[in-house]
Amino acid sequence: MRIVFFEPLGRAVRRTKQALFTPFDAHKWFVVGFNAFLAGLADWNHGSSGTRGRGRMDFGEFLALPGKAWAWLTVHPGWFVAIVFLAALAVVVGVVILWLSSRGTFMFLDNVVRDKAEIAAPWKQYAGAGDSLFLWRLVFGLIALGLFAALAVAFFVSGAEVYGRGRPGPLPVLWIVGMAVWFLALIVVIGYIALVLKDFVAPLMYKTGVKATKGWSMFLALFGKYPLHFIGYGLLVFALVIAFVIFVILAGLITCCIGWFLLVIPYIGTVVTLPFWYALRAFSLEFLAQFGPEYALFPAPAAGPTTAP
Repeated sequence: MRIVFFEPLGRAVRRTKQALFTPFDAHKWFVVGFNAFLAGLADWNHGSSGTRGRGRMDFGEFLALPGKAWAWLTVHPGWFVAIVFLAALAVVVGVVILWLSSRGTFMFLDNVVRDKAEIAAPWKQYAGAGDSLFLWRLVFGLIALGLFAALAVAFFVSGAEVYGRGRPGPLPVLWIVGMAVWFLALIVVIGYIALVLKDFVAPLMYKTGVKATKGWSMFLALFGKYPLHFIGYGLLVFALVIAFVIFVILAGLITCCIGWFLLVIPYIGTVVTLPFWYALRAFSLEFLAQFGPEYALFPAPAAGPTTAP
C-alpha cells in the first residue's frame, strides 16, 4: 500500500476549488461557513495577561502568588463568591460551546463529503453522533484540565522547594527548562489527540454510524499499523496552519489591518477563510481514503458513458 501526503492534499485543493469557486455561490459560502464556524467553536482560545506594581517580579514572589491569592480571597468573601459564580458560568458556556462544536463537526463534514450546503438536515441526521462525540470530548477535556492543574500544582510546590521557599537566589534554570518541557509535551499530546479525533475518528463515526469509543478503536487499529504516516500527517497539518497564520499576518499588513478586523468577527472570519478550512477538512478525508475503500468517504466518481465497439 502506497501512502503519500501531497497527492491527497492536491486532491483536497481541487475539491475546494470545485465546491467553492465553480461557480462561486455566496449563499453556499455562508451556509458551509456557518457549519465550519460551529465545528471550530471549541478550538478558539482567548486570553490576556497584565502586570501590576513593579515592572519586574522576583521569581520567589511569582511562586508565592497562589498562596497570596488564596489569602486575599479568604478575607474578601464577596469577591470569592463572584469568582466562583463566574467560573461556574464559564464552565456552563464552555460545555454548550463544546456541544455545538461536536454537532457542527458532523454538519461541516457532511457538507464537504456530499458537496452540499445544508444546516437543518445534517443537524438532525447526525445528532446521535454529535452527542457521542460531545461526551467523549467532555470527559477528555476534564482529564486534560486535571493534568494541567496537577502539573501547575507540581510547578509551584516543587518550585518552592527548589528555589528555597522565597529566599532570594539564582534562578533554577534546569528545573524551569524541565517543567517547560513537561508542559510542552502535554500540550503536544493533547493537541494531537484532538486533531486525530476531529480528522479521523469523527469521519469513521460518520461513515459507519458507530459511537466515539468504537470510532477510536477502529482508528487505533489502523494507527498501530501505520504510526509514522499518521505522525507525519500531524506534522504536515501543523506546518500548513503555521503557513496560514503567516499568510493572515501578511494579508492584514497589506490591507492596513482591515483584513484583521474581518477575521476577528465571529462567523465572518470563518466565511472569509473558508477555503483553507474546507481544504483542510477534505485533506483529512483524502488521506484516510488511502488506507482502503472501507475508509473512503467521498462518493465514487460516476462512470462515463460507454461506447459500443
